[in-house]
Amino acid sequence: MEPTVASLSSAIDATWVMVSAILVILMQVGFALLEAGSTRMKNAGHVAGKTVLTFGICSIAFWAFGFGLTFGDGNSFIGLSGFFFDGMQKDAFSAFSAATVPISILFLFQLAFAAVSLAIAWGGFAERAKLSIYFIFSVLFTVLIYPVVGHWVWGGGWLAQLGMQDFAGSTVVHLQGAIVALVATILLKPRIGKYNRDGSSNLIPGHNQVYSVLGVLFLWIGWFGFNAGSTLGSTSGFFGYIAVTTNLATAAGAVAALAISWIVTGKADIPSMLNGVLAALVAITAACAFVDPWAAVVIGVVSGILTFYTSIWFDRMGIDDPVFAFSVHGVAGIWGTLSTGLFATPELAEKVGVGGPGLFYGGGLHQLGVQALGLAGSALYVFVVAFIILYVLKVSIGLRVTEEEEVVGLDLSEHGGYGYPELLQPERVRPAASTQSSTSHSLT
Repeated sequence: MEPTVASLSSAIDATWVMVSAILVILMQVGFALLEAGSTRMKNAGHVAGKTVLTFGICSIAFWAFGFGLTFGDGNSFIGLSGFFFDGMQKDAFSAFSAATVPISILFLFQLAFAAVSLAIAWGGFAERAKLSIYFIFSVLFTVLIYPVVGHWVWGGGWLAQLGMQDFAGSTVVHLQGAIVALVATILLKPRIGKYNRDGSSNLIPGHNQVYSVLGVLFLWIGWFGFNAGSTLGSTSGFFGYIAVTTNLATAAGAVAALAISWIVTGKADIPSMLNGVLAALVAITAACAFVDPWAAVVIGVVSGILTFYTSIWFDRMGIDDPVFAFSVHGVAGIWGTLSTGLFATPELAEKVGVGGPGLFYGGGLHQLGVQALGLAGSALYVFVVAFIILYVLKVSIGLRVTEEEEVVGLDLSEHGGYGYPELLQPERVRPAASTQSSTSHSLT
């Protein structure tokens, strides 16, 4: 059969969304490197390895229930169709009725988003949670938490009906994961040695800053699939505009965060810059399709400054967030979601077909109010459900490893071997005839 313009356009769109899905899945590499580099050597293998484990669990749970609950036809609260997705049943998903991309590719794309949200949540569990918790909570998050807010905003739920603007998930993906991370840090309590009796904080640096930098670069690149891929097509060329606003905001966040750290501390702090990059990416995720380039730069600058100050504030409040998950993904997610209520242009809101113009473009307070309502409702739901689930797990099987296991490190206590065996395990005693003295390496 001769190809038509429509069939070629559909094929190009499908290819773009598939490539975007792969880019978003590759963000798991970024999370593995970032989190492993930002934690101690004795936990590096565990932190990186659980990324693979939880992506696998999330994939199965999202296939069985998560996709249907998020995007299946149902009511304004939750989807009620499309469970155990068979790869073909598009009739069960009215939310994708206008899409020309095969439903199987849309499934993979949306799975990648759910997995990113789950990966963000693990930041609050780092270096002290039991491996069994990752098994249980991965399923419960993918079935009971993520799909509800996802359906409200993207699946035709009540926030979609109000016109909430969250193009690629500042609230749906990032704020959800960040709130779970915050709940986990509260219930797990700080790591051993993090705080002194007087409440002062001790720095527990990550073991490999190069890994952290590489992780952030992987995430920056993957975010082009995250944001630009959310057009669910490429033939209109709009994905290019979204890529531009995404990159401008990110660059501004990097520069602003490094600059503010230099001004405040007298040193240009690399981890602060990395947090600024991620915070700007998180913030522009909601706004990338709704704002002018100049506004994207403003959003990025504010994100970089916000994450610097809030990470310090949370640390002083006694909240031990090893990878600053709530400062980066939560605070920036809130700012990014609200920013469309300020900067959304009438032309772009009409082009996307969601909501209206922001306050600075003649829209008054309406869109800002919708954004604030969506944030409040989503945050409240996620906090309450996550707290209930994790509290029940805490009083039943326990969330945290023993003090001895935490001191030894999760690599050894949970997996039986270190991620860096030559560096962390003591050397064997050499024969007495050896002229060299034996040495041993202390635990990080």
